Amino acid sequence: MSETNRFDASAATWDEQPRRVKLARGVADEIASQIHLSRDMDVLDFGCGTGLLTLALQPLVRSVTGADTSAGMLDVLRGKVHGSGLTNVKTVLLDPHATLSLDTSFHLVVSSMALHHVANLPALLKRFHEQLHASGLVALADQDREDGSFHEDPRDVYHLGFERSELQTLLAEAGFIDLGASTAIVTRKGRRDFPVFLITGHKAG
Repeated sequence: MSETNRFDASAATWDEQPRRVKLARGVADEIASQIHLSRDMDVLDFGCGTGLLTLALQPLVRSVTGADTSAGMLDVLRGKVHGSGLTNVKTVLLDPHATLSLDTSFHLVVSSMALHHVANLPALLKRFHEQLHASGLVALADQDREDGSFHEDPRDVYHLGFERSELQTLLAEAGFIDLGASTAIVTRKGRRDFPVFLITGHKAG
């Protein structure tokens, strides 16, 4: 089963794990504490899944575009959007084999627990830079480096978390400045705790 099909298959029950809901809320709260969110901001949520982070940010900004390679995940998000009557959330199905390329520019790119599923991370970070307005912002959350215990199935996992300094270096090479790192939340899976960081920065004007 491919990565996309695997996420499609788990989409309907994805939100039933309280750990995932709590993690997204913690990341959203940390983004709001590190970045001044405003109603004139258009946001891209890369790897949005069922939209847990998307919908947590939605009331605080002008619009959020949730982008993912899983049609099943996006179907769940669209159901939430329709059920709540939201008009400022859009979804985009990404081609897992193509470079990120959207017609819209954004003021902020966010992502939570998706980067470790990306094989060519430098290329993606460069595309984040290109998709942003001048002086646009990034806020990227993922795991600290771990030993592979987090994922039961490692087939689609290209990075066992990250050293924070490593990701900051990659972002700097992609053209981002004023990079900062903080711990967004510590998520517990099984009998282990896994710290989740947030790295922020902005595109040089």
